[in-house]
Amino acid sequence: MILRWFLSKTVRQATAMRKHVWRLLMAQRDILTPQAIEALVSATQNLQNALAAKTAKSALQKEMENLEKAANKWLKPYPHPAWRENVEVLLVALAVAMGIRTFFVQPFKIPTGSMQPTLYGVTSENLIHRPDFKIPTGLARAREWLQGASYIHVVAKTDGNLEKIEPPLRLLIFNVWQRVLLGGKWHTVWFPPDYGSGSLDARAGVYPGQQFRKGQDVIRLRVNCGDHLFVDRLTYNFRRPQRAEIIVFETKGINHPSVPQDQFYIKRMVALGTERVRIGKDHHLIINGTRLDAATPGFENVYTFREDAGENEYFGHTQVEKFYNEDQEFQLRPNHLMVMGDNTRNSLDSRFFGDFSREFVIGKSWFVYWPITKRFGCGYR
Repeated sequence: MILRWFLSKTVRQATAMRKHVWRLLMAQRDILTPQAIEALVSATQNLQNALAAKTAKSALQKEMENLEKAANKWLKPYPHPAWRENVEVLLVALAVAMGIRTFFVQPFKIPTGSMQPTLYGVTSENLIHRPDFKIPTGLARAREWLQGASYIHVVAKTDGNLEKIEPPLRLLIFNVWQRVLLGGKWHTVWFPPDYGSGSLDARAGVYPGQQFRKGQDVIRLRVNCGDHLFVDRLTYNFRRPQRAEIIVFETKGINHPSVPQDQFYIKRMVALGTERVRIGKDHHLIINGTRLDAATPGFENVYTFREDAGENEYFGHTQVEKFYNEDQEFQLRPNHLMVMGDNTRNSLDSRFFGDFSREFVIGKSWFVYWPITKRFGCGYR
């Protein structure tokens, strides 16, 4: 019987009401008159006494009505309460999001092709010389969009020269539109994709001064967005990175003329502090005299390659700069790491800038959440 009384809806409402009014009273105490404070304290105490005495429902509701009248009479209303509540919810949501991003997971977008075909950066195909190719529409277009493909199609509205291509107008994290000036008329591309390290004119092969006729294709471009993934920022607080893990690290502090100081790179970690590294003629890494191969955990795909492998296929590790030949060995410093892209024919990595402090590491790749391809999830490694 007593348990049923405690769990009744009226009791829960009365308890919540008393706590809410008391919080407001404490918040406004310095701006209320002594008469208002006395009235609110009295009404709050009466409801508390009724709850403690387990009075009947009707008596409890009467005390709740008395407290409501006192609150409405004496408490000062907040200006624009709906706006205040929405702002508070937004601030809490932002604080939670920042906390998650700082300590647990961080979204990351791959802009280049240095990790292909394990993880893809932004790629594109110029369709201007493929008049037989039909840009998909309807469900087919939606299906390709889910797989990360976007199409840019600009047709000349008038005869004239290509005068200007503006950069995309960006709102927060979204590109809203991009304009092309041709023959004195603006041509608008709505919601253009991210072009990665390139730009629309570079990827589409157009340049100012080109002449076009009305109705002629100016741009026909297919853009495949880079993989978007979550970076695990928690694990490395409890252990060090391990060989073959795909890690994300800051470029700040890496001394190389081609490496910017304000970006994040994603590569596969291949060697740890104090190890000796060289690359054999067969494109295999040799760590402390031990050759890595397809049986080495984490390198199963990297070393299953053909000598005639295509651009986006695995090709082992190629010899460049710090590894001119198979006899050239690199010694890592203590507490430093060495990384290489899975596509070493198109990767700016430790073969160029050497090792770097493991303090620069942000975390390890965890989950591909966009686009919806065979790399979606955690099985891409």
